Amino acid sequence: MDKDGFYKNGQKISEKNGDVLTYFYKSGKKKAEGKFIKEKFEGKWLFFGENGKLLQEGEFLSNKKNGEWKRYNAKGELDYHAEFKDGKQVKKI
Repeated sequence: MDKDGFYKNGQKISEKNGDVLTYFYKSGKKKAEGKFIKEKFEGKWLFFGENGKLLQEGEFLSNKKNGEWKRYNAKGELDYHAEFKDGKQVKKI
């Protein structure tokens, strides 16, 4: 990736539409999406594999993990589930 916000193949790395920030893979498929307010990750974020499957979901509060975070395996089954506060894991569910 280069400083202009594009991969070498010309695909944009990210785009912001209102308060929603979306990151892309080099292929153009969606990598992650969520709210980005006042230069901080906020609220629910979703992270995807290049195949389009949901890999992870969780909440941010002022750039820090806050609330429930879930990660899924290749079969789409829940692989990891924890609760965070101020960026630190406080409970594994």
